[in-house]
Amino acid sequence: MTQASRVTAPEDRVSFLHRLAYGSGAFANNLLAGAITGMIVLLNENLGVSLVMLGVITGLPRLFDAITDPIVGYISDNFKSRWGRRRPFIFVGAILVGICFFLLWQFPDGRDPGFYVWWYTIGSMIFFLAYTIYATPWVALGYELTPDYDQRTLLMGTQNFIGQLAFFLPPYMLVIAKQAEWFTDPIEGARLVAGGVAVVVMICGVIPAIFLRERLADIAVHEAEEAGHRRNMLAELKGFFVSMGQALSFVPFLKICFVTFLVFNGFILIASYGYFVLSYYVFAGDTEAGAELGALVATVGSFANFFIVAFVTWLASRIGQKRTFIIAISLAILGYALKTFAYSPEHPWLILLPAPLMAFGLGSLFTLMPSMMADVVDQDELRTGQRREGMFASIYWWVVKLGQTAAAMVGAWLLASTGLQTELGGDQTDATLILLRVYDIGLPILLYLLAIGIVLTLNVSREKSEAVRAELEARRGAPDPVPA
Repeated sequence: MTQASRVTAPEDRVSFLHRLAYGSGAFANNLLAGAITGMIVLLNENLGVSLVMLGVITGLPRLFDAITDPIVGYISDNFKSRWGRRRPFIFVGAILVGICFFLLWQFPDGRDPGFYVWWYTIGSMIFFLAYTIYATPWVALGYELTPDYDQRTLLMGTQNFIGQLAFFLPPYMLVIAKQAEWFTDPIEGARLVAGGVAVVVMICGVIPAIFLRERLADIAVHEAEEAGHRRNMLAELKGFFVSMGQALSFVPFLKICFVTFLVFNGFILIASYGYFVLSYYVFAGDTEAGAELGALVATVGSFANFFIVAFVTWLASRIGQKRTFIIAISLAILGYALKTFAYSPEHPWLILLPAPLMAFGLGSLFTLMPSMMADVVDQDELRTGQRREGMFASIYWWVVKLGQTAAAMVGAWLLASTGLQTELGGDQTDATLILLRVYDIGLPILLYLLAIGIVLTLNVSREKSEAVRAELEARRGAPDPVPA
């Protein structure tokens, strides 16, 4: 059957309103991901935390977060309530994480840098625990909303489209916090900005829990009962490690994890470098101008992402997910390469030109990889007889966050290795300015090329997805239930 003649069954369709509801969770998720780093430079510039220590205190909480992810995923896979496996966690987690983010940025005045190191480290660990309680079940919920290959791509494209809106905001958090006419200092500005972020996250984050229903919750409970699942602590501990081991032994899943690790962390590794290059190379020490143009670059990329997500979703339905991904990442590589010429003190606005191309990286990643992950979850049920969306979601993000930990620490150490001294303003050495640009341009290109190499070995297709679904439904004795 050709794509043109293929008709999706009504029960497999995810309505536009339900896609919007799931996308609201993506907005909250992405806003949190961007907000936690959106004002991080203030710890160095205004609170005296060294660049090396900045790498440590941004990396360690993410390592803690990576450890808690699989635990929360396993619990949500095996949780049973009248509201389902995922929705209670999503609702409570959205409220908790909003409160935690607000409190994280309420730095008291007049303390030494060591105090702020401990405040941020402990506060970040609490924040990331609340983040996991929200995000892992939300991601897992998306894998079970539809079993249809194209509907999954459409769902993930929609949520990524909406989620991209959130990336408009973090670059402007720093700009707002630095407005001298509004606040006595940037830390006071950060306190207020954090409050606004918290309110938005709590409102958007609870929407999926209220308006969506879990399609496979009853099947998962039935499979667990047939497998002899017990609730004593020893059995739960054993079940946790068995579930994790089975997920980690699935090669297609590992490939998706590694591709995401490379592309996402290729971006995270140098996320703040553009600000430093603009501030100290292009604008010769004018950090306010650097922050403003950096925010505009991010805005152009975020705006381009709307078209990129729609284009990637459309193209994947015609030439397949793998070929679409390779094309998109190749365009992102081209964008990073163009920055070689676009960083120009004489013509600062040239840096806006590569932004739409660079956006193909994350724009394609979080449209295509989640859709592939949903297929992987089905394949895993076929081989193990268990539904474990939460475990796969948690390990997937465990890999991403472990990479974030390494990227935050390595990125800060590389930044320190350039010899950058913010107190020198525009009087940085030539070696410092060259290294900043080499890291900012070269590292993403290298990691993106490695990601393409792994994707070339993946076997993902509509035909395979449909064959797995047919076998699963035959095993269950009935088609997947339709959510109420």
